[in-house]
Amino acid sequence: MSESPYPTSTLSPPRVSLSVQVVAWIAGLAVCVAGMLDWVAEWPAELATVQLFVLALAPVAYMLPGRRPRPLNQPESDTTSSAGPLDALLCLLAGGLSLYLSSRIGLPNEHLPPAYHDEFSYLFQAKTLLSGHFSLPSHPLHPELFDQMHVLNEGRMASRYYPGTGLWLAPFVAMGHPYLGPWVAGAIATMLLYWIGREISGRTTAIVAAMAMAVSPGVTLFGNTLLAHHSTLLALSVFLLGVCRWRRTRSLADALIAGCGLSFAMLCRPMTAAAIGLPFGLDAIAWIVRTATAGRANAAVRSPDRRPLASLIGFGLPLLIGWGVLLLYNHSVTGDWLKSPYQLYTEIYTPRHVYGFHNVVRGEQHLGPKVIDAYDRWAENLTAALAVRNTLIRWVSSWLWIVDLMPLVISTIIVGQALPRLDRRWTLIALAVISLHAAHIPYWYVGIMGWHYVFESAPLLCLVLGGATHLLFAEWKQRNKFGLSLWWTVVLAVSIAGIDPAFCPSRLQRGIGALRDPRQKHAQLRQWLEERVDQRPALVLVEQQDTEASHLDLVYNEPGLRADLLLGRFRTGQTDVARVRRDFPDRTLYVACPERHTIRRIP
Repeated sequence: MSESPYPTSTLSPPRVSLSVQVVAWIAGLAVCVAGMLDWVAEWPAELATVQLFVLALAPVAYMLPGRRPRPLNQPESDTTSSAGPLDALLCLLAGGLSLYLSSRIGLPNEHLPPAYHDEFSYLFQAKTLLSGHFSLPSHPLHPELFDQMHVLNEGRMASRYYPGTGLWLAPFVAMGHPYLGPWVAGAIATMLLYWIGREISGRTTAIVAAMAMAVSPGVTLFGNTLLAHHSTLLALSVFLLGVCRWRRTRSLADALIAGCGLSFAMLCRPMTAAAIGLPFGLDAIAWIVRTATAGRANAAVRSPDRRPLASLIGFGLPLLIGWGVLLLYNHSVTGDWLKSPYQLYTEIYTPRHVYGFHNVVRGEQHLGPKVIDAYDRWAENLTAALAVRNTLIRWVSSWLWIVDLMPLVISTIIVGQALPRLDRRWTLIALAVISLHAAHIPYWYVGIMGWHYVFESAPLLCLVLGGATHLLFAEWKQRNKFGLSLWWTVVLAVSIAGIDPAFCPSRLQRGIGALRDPRQKHAQLRQWLEERVDQRPALVLVEQQDTEASHLDLVYNEPGLRADLLLGRFRTGQTDVARVRRDFPDRTLYVACPERHTIRRIP
């Protein structure tokens, strides 16, 4: 009989006492009551009522007759068996479902422009990289006309964001299907999550976690945006699989996989990568130091694949390369190796949006002539009270959008009480979730849909759901409580799917509408311009009022400013139309006001 590839600590799941199950069940009932009282945004009272009813059926399920009792502490077959065709099939099933749901939602709207300012910036970045450059020159005479939201325009034009997402989107943009990028990233991340769950806890954890992420309303919605989240999600999934395997094998290959994943995540969202990587990194450093100082006292230390130096190189080399790319990107765009485009953009255009407490007070001390006033004033001054409120909202919203509030509250209690008896990797996963939330405490904005700053906790919380399911199913199987396993399956199905759309539309349907509306408005305004501008090449100066604050802006151009229809920013009292007319002799000049649906050609 071959040795199991999985750690022995997962072979006998720790017991979940009846008292802990009751506490978790009562907590679930309590949050359902909160939902029924409309205390939680995006959780309809009707859905909370149905969930409360299903949850209340637990005593009935407990009394249902079962099969022959299972011997206590008998190892679970799904954790002792080696990976095989069944695992490959389940992995592909979860990844395929993720890709299917994302594309089914996205294909009808794929022809529409993006919804958020940030998405246009990432598109600009991808197209700039496809041109073979990190940045392109600003217009030599009138750079101010082509100021674009979240695009630095100080001699060089480049997205304010880090280059990883643009690198991931670039091939899909070249194919003409940019949204395929996040769809594919989500599907691959879902399949990787299956193997992470299989590695740390077994097949039950793996399939529940992977399927939960595949059908997660929040993950699916963000998979239909051109934001940095899905590229980061993919990179962090690679990191998590590598580091979880490394903690068992201590091999150079697994350390390299983890290092490469974390390095690319750093190129997408550095603070998120650092926050999630922190607990695992400290754990790895502790092992490397401990092993190195212990010398060659035993065979495990003398084994070539367990040398601490090899692990240090495996983790460190990809991170050093990633830092090198970031420094090169900084220098190319800002001229300063240590100042990122993100930092420079904030300093020049949105100083009140600075990270940290009392951001508005500190930002107002550095206001300059190029501040985007309406957008900059959108910031709230971060106080301790606001930080507590934001943190609470992020926790609740992430639970709600990733799977659902009630089952994740129950799962957190179940896994939390078992942490001292579980594989230590579970503790690191829990600490990574806490670390990610803690890193964003000093930021004034709660996030898109209340949680986008902590979006990358999705696979970790899906693992918690899978781990709790594994523990509960193992306990109920040993206690001959098959009815409870069926009941918990129904709880998960109702929570994730919501209820009949005619009775109460699911969060997913409402989220789709929230994304579709601004995309349709962008498309309508762009079509209006295309139809009215009949003499090309043309430059249209767009007059908009407070659009930076309303997140609907029309001034978006292709990198290089060579399109036959260019859009410029008309600022009342500042833009000299006569001078613009003189300096663009080869283009027909228009001035348009979308709010009034007026457009006139400047002769």
